[in-house]
Amino acid sequence: MRIAKWGNSLAVRLPAGLVKEMGLKEGDQVSLIGDGKILSLSRDQRSDEILENLRRFRGRLPADERIERELAHER
Repeated sequence: MRIAKWGNSLAVRLPAGLVKEMGLKEGDQVSLIGDGKILSLSRDQRSDEILENLRRFRGRLPADERIERELAHER
């Protein structure tokens, strides 16, 4: 891959195979994490995925999990 100038920034085009493998679409948000010479890319959850996860949750906690009021408000 080659780095290109895009306005005042630099840009990299993602290969179609990677885009397909990661399920990326135009407008998706991604996170880049640099570690020395290695760069990792991850796709952030889309709003519809977040909403679906919230619908499945519906305020229920597993029976073995409890939230204690004092711990929730601890600073």
